[in-house]
Amino acid sequence: MKEKTYVSTRGKQTPLNFYQSILQGIGSDGGLLVPVDGFEKKNLNELLHLSYVDLAANIISSFVPSDGYDDIHKACVAAYGSGLFPEEVVPVKKAGDVYIAELFQGRTAAFKDMALSMLPHLMTLSLKKMQEDREVMILAATSGDTGKAALEGFKDVEGTCIKVFYPIDGVSPIQKQQMVSQTGNNVEVIGIRGNFDDAQSAVKKAFNSEELKKLCEEHDVFLSSANSINIGRLIPQIVYYFYSYFTLVNEREITLGDKVNFTIPSGNFGNALAGYIAKEMGLPIQTFICASNKNNILTDFFTTGKYDANREFYKTNAPAMDILVSSNLERLVYLFSGKDGQKVNEYMEKLNSTGVYEVETEVFENIKELFKAGWLSEDDIIKTIGECYKDTGYLLDTHTAIGYGVYKRYQKESQDNTKTIILSTASPYKFPESVYQAITGERLGEYDAIEALNKETGVDIPTPLAGIKDREILHKLVIDKENIVNFIGERVKGK
Repeated sequence: MKEKTYVSTRGKQTPLNFYQSILQGIGSDGGLLVPVDGFEKKNLNELLHLSYVDLAANIISSFVPSDGYDDIHKACVAAYGSGLFPEEVVPVKKAGDVYIAELFQGRTAAFKDMALSMLPHLMTLSLKKMQEDREVMILAATSGDTGKAALEGFKDVEGTCIKVFYPIDGVSPIQKQQMVSQTGNNVEVIGIRGNFDDAQSAVKKAFNSEELKKLCEEHDVFLSSANSINIGRLIPQIVYYFYSYFTLVNEREITLGDKVNFTIPSGNFGNALAGYIAKEMGLPIQTFICASNKNNILTDFFTTGKYDANREFYKTNAPAMDILVSSNLERLVYLFSGKDGQKVNEYMEKLNSTGVYEVETEVFENIKELFKAGWLSEDDIIKTIGECYKDTGYLLDTHTAIGYGVYKRYQKESQDNTKTIILSTASPYKFPESVYQAITGERLGEYDAIEALNKETGVDIPTPLAGIKDREILHKLVIDKENIVNFIGERVKGK
C-alpha cells in the first residue's frame, strides 16, 4: 500500500497520511495541509464518459492510499448517488455565450453541498482507519452556506458533533432560517456578534490553543473542521471542474483537449483553488477569472500581488463573499512559491502582525498569468441579474451574478472568446429579495419574494427552501466574538 503524505503550508507539521489529515483538519503550525507529492495527472479519455459517482471516486481516490478506491467509491455512492442530488448531479446550462454549471442541486440549494455531502463519509472512514474512538467535534465558521451544508452533512452522524458559528447580521434571512431551524441530535448553531472573519479566526485559534488541546485530551474529544481549511472539503470540489468540462465535450460544444476558462465567484478561495488543482491534474484550463463583491481583497491581490486586509469590511447583497481573510489563498501561494513552507510562514506572520503581505515578483508574475480578477458593486449585481434574465432567460443568484458580470467585463476588455464555464454557487431563491428586485424593480420581504419570484419566472422553488418560513426555530444562542474559544472549551468539558 502506497501512502499519500500531507504536510503544512507553513513547513512545521509532522507529515500525515490522508486519514490523519482529514481528522486533524488544519496543520499543527496553523498552516493548511497539502499533498507533498503534488497532484496525479489524469488520462482524460478514460474519464470522459464516467457518471458523476464514478468520476468522483476516480478523482478523490487519487488522494488516498492505493488500496482506498473501494472505500472511496462507496462514499461517493452515498454522497452523490443515493437521492441527495438529482440524477444529473451538476447540470450545465447555456446562458447566451457562456455555460453555467449549477452546483446548487443538493440538500441546501448551495454549492457547499458538493463537498459537504462527501466530507462526513471521509470523516467516518478516517475514524475507522485510524481506529479512533474519541468523539469528533466539528467546528465550522460560516458566511451563510457552509453552515447549513455542514449541518445537513453531519447531523446524526455517529461519533461526531458539530458547532456552527455564523455572524448574526452577516447572512441572508433565508440562510439564517435554514441554520436556526436545523434538526439533529448532535448539532448546535451559534450566532456571533461579529463577522465571518472573526468566526473563522476564532476557529483557527481554537485548533492551536494548548489549553483547548489539553481539555480535549481530558474529555476524549478531538477537534476537526468542516471549513475548506480541511483538505477533505477541498478535494471533492475538484470533481465538478472535470464533470462540467466533460459535459461540454459530450454535448459537442468543445473537443476533448480544447482549453476553457472558468469564472468563479470567490470569497474564501477554496472553490477557485480546487480548479487550480484540476488544472494541475491535467484538465485543459486556460484562465481562471476570480470574481468578488466590494470586499474585493482578492481582486487587489491578483492585480498587485499584495494582500492587504487593512480595509473596511462591507455587508453586501452577496453575503457569502463578505470575507477579508481568504484562507485557501495560502495554499495557492505555497504551490506557486515552490512549496517553500518557511517563506509562506513569513507571509502569514506578516499578515497576522500587520494585516499585509506581498508575494515576490516572480511568484506574482506566474500567478497573474493564470488568474484574472474583478468585482461588482451591489448596484451592478442587481443590474447584472436583470440584464442576464432579460437577454438569456437565465435567472442568477447574487453571487453567480458577480461571476457573470465580472466575466462579461473581462471578455470585453481582453477580447478572449475562449469557451467559459461559470460556477453557479446558489439557487436564486436563497436571495429572493435581491433577485426579485433585479427583474421587476420591486422590493418585497424575503418570504413574499420567494412566491413572487416563482410566479414571475416559473423557475421551480428548490425543495430545501419550500415552506422554510414555517420551520420552527431551534437554535437561539448568540455570543460575543471574543467568547468563541471559551465557548468551545465549555462544550468540550460537557462531553
